[in-house]
Amino acid sequence: MKFYNLKDQNEQVSFTEAVQRGLGKQQGLFFPVTLPEFTQKEVATLLEQDFITRSLPILSAFIGDEIPQNTLAQAIKTAFSFPAPLVRIDDKIALLELFHGPTLAFKDFGARLMAQILSIVGKNDPITILTATSGDTGAAVANAFLGLKNIQVVILYPRGKISPLQEKLFCTLGQNIHTLAIEGDFDACQSMVKQAFEETPLRKTLKLNSANSINISRLIAQICYYFEAVAQIPPNQRSELVISVPSGNFGNLTAGLLAKALGLPVKRFIASTNVNDTVPRFLIEGQWRPEKTKATLSNAMDVSEPNNWPRIEALFRFKNWSLKELGYGVVNDKTTERTLLELNELGCLSEPHAAVAYRLLRDQLQAGESGIFLGTAHPAKFKDKIEPILKLRLDLPPELAQRANLPLLSRNLPADYRALSDFLRKLPLSF
Repeated sequence: MKFYNLKDQNEQVSFTEAVQRGLGKQQGLFFPVTLPEFTQKEVATLLEQDFITRSLPILSAFIGDEIPQNTLAQAIKTAFSFPAPLVRIDDKIALLELFHGPTLAFKDFGARLMAQILSIVGKNDPITILTATSGDTGAAVANAFLGLKNIQVVILYPRGKISPLQEKLFCTLGQNIHTLAIEGDFDACQSMVKQAFEETPLRKTLKLNSANSINISRLIAQICYYFEAVAQIPPNQRSELVISVPSGNFGNLTAGLLAKALGLPVKRFIASTNVNDTVPRFLIEGQWRPEKTKATLSNAMDVSEPNNWPRIEALFRFKNWSLKELGYGVVNDKTTERTLLELNELGCLSEPHAAVAYRLLRDQLQAGESGIFLGTAHPAKFKDKIEPILKLRLDLPPELAQRANLPLLSRNLPADYRALSDFLRKLPLSF
């Protein structure tokens, strides 16, 4: 399988090169030159298999023979060592729980597979992972790469704009993990990361790579749990299935659409956003007009310039789909609070991101359809927000409890690329 740069179609690379480089020239995203597709019979067979077994042919469709099958199978088994259960809310709607990994968020799937793949293809050369996070990516990446030989990680995040417990999960680790609290929003962090990749001497010296959903390995890993979701739906409900995806940087939705392109029976997707609504406005007006990022209860979705949108446009062009087929919607904080209360009354303790997705699914589901919304993080990660709304006390799971009282090891930096460049230049070249 070849991957091309969305900003320069003449730049084509192998899967392993795309994983190792992260971004192409001009900060371009890599995307498959061709989109593989399973037959209906093959999809039916896959849906009868278990999560680990099924994930091998799904990932092989994009990786090809660049990684030996037995090596890839072991990487999958190591990375996907936790379940993704589907929990019924009512007779029409179910929640896909993606927070049973070590950092209690869906990003554990992509980060852990990427770490395994880089360990296989990196040939033990020193690598510096540079990434930005609006919350959950930081913890997933830090824990996936913690202690790995010849890999150091630098994570930028907006100071004061992620939950305290999200911060504790990756800013208390030390070792080969460096965390930088930036005086700005997530888009500022993401912009600084992109600038570093444009500084060619620095990129080559540190062998920079990114672990955001910018990296194609993270994206294809997420395809696997969409198949797992549909496998848990009765076959007679699959033809009318709608999936609502909490959307910030739009990597999660991109993975779902790639699953559909592979042949997964999903009728339509809903791009569920908070008031950072660049994509919904674009779908209505036809103009891309990012606005200043607004802080919300669903902080991991506080993104005004979603990186993965060009991949979605490329996918729709390739498949000759119309963007009018993509559902969308915007949920503000007051409605998010009401929805959290509603879910709690239904016996579902949820969190703001899943609440946004549930609300739009509930409101847009049509007669005869069934729906799944994605639970992207454990509610306890948002304890400080949820407890006052639901008027209850949340116990911390062990993954959070063991880090809750540890000191933060982060360094504060202004939202100025020169400060990041100076920091990176002082990093060790061997570790």
